[in-house]
Amino acid sequence: MTPRDLLRDLVSTPSVSGAESEAAGVLVDYFESHGREAWTDDAGNVRAPGDDSVLLTSHVDTVPGYIDVRVEDGELWGRGSVDATGPLAAMAAASVETGASFAGVVEEETTSAGARHLVEDRAEPDAVVNGEPSGWDALTLGYRGLVAGTYEVATESGHSSRPEPNAVQIATAWTERVRAAFPDDDTVFESVTVKPVSFDGGLAEDGTAVEATVEMQFRLPPGTTADDVRETVADCTEAGSVTWTESIPPVMASPRTPVAGALRAGIRDAGSDPTHLRKTGTSDANIYAGAWDCPVATYGPGDSNLDHAPDERIDLAAFDRGVDVLTTAADRLCTS
Repeated sequence: MTPRDLLRDLVSTPSVSGAESEAAGVLVDYFESHGREAWTDDAGNVRAPGDDSVLLTSHVDTVPGYIDVRVEDGELWGRGSVDATGPLAAMAAASVETGASFAGVVEEETTSAGARHLVEDRAEPDAVVNGEPSGWDALTLGYRGLVAGTYEVATESGHSSRPEPNAVQIATAWTERVRAAFPDDDTVFESVTVKPVSFDGGLAEDGTAVEATVEMQFRLPPGTTADDVRETVADCTEAGSVTWTESIPPVMASPRTPVAGALRAGIRDAGSDPTHLRKTGTSDANIYAGAWDCPVATYGPGDSNLDHAPDERIDLAAFDRGVDVLTTAADRLCTS
């Protein structure tokens, strides 16, 4: 099976976050067909141990949404082709070629349960290449962190003609007050982004109160901590309460690490000048960098502008170059 065959098989296999087992089986079969030991662990991650001088890892899951799998004008269309099945397949192929360790993790798009299990369940490698689309000729060194929380408030029910604000009004005002407390910086990457992702409000089932709930996410630049965000939000909260549910620290890796140098060498060998990226989202790279004291860089073929898009597709020639880049990088890093 060629790397392109693996890519198409994986893209053709539904793997929405939380339902990755069939796609995980495709990966296990691929490694076993090349004489490598592979299995799924208790979290559902695919594990193919090898030379731990570098761990090649990407996520198996995708967001929901069907896209007819087809090849048109040298591009493979399909949900996950960019985020992150393209990087995942490229890493599996490079691992088979070089003997590098490999892990395909689950639920990156939701809870990062796979990455969290991985850092608890295995020894720290010497380096990590995390698979996310950067374009075949670039590597990503920075991601913002994430803090998530739920704001809840309730007021006594009353006629809508009364002037006192009800819980829906209080929650709306709270949301705007919190957003204004985090002014924009010169760039998105250097700013705290405040995003309400869910709002629910209205009369309680028993009719005695008006209730409102806001789910909020905060993206954090390097230098800003979860405690910084919590303190600012507390200052904005005069009524109601906030329950904090998730925290992932930001990461800004050095471009001078061996893993970053190996990826740049691979890009040059494949015919381009490498560039460095900083991304405004969050990835499993944040989990690895926070848990392990080893260099972490993110790389993968694919145009990240097509992440989660209805026209998600990957250029197959760029995918081939991505395989070459990862193979060269892993060859330089592997010692056995």
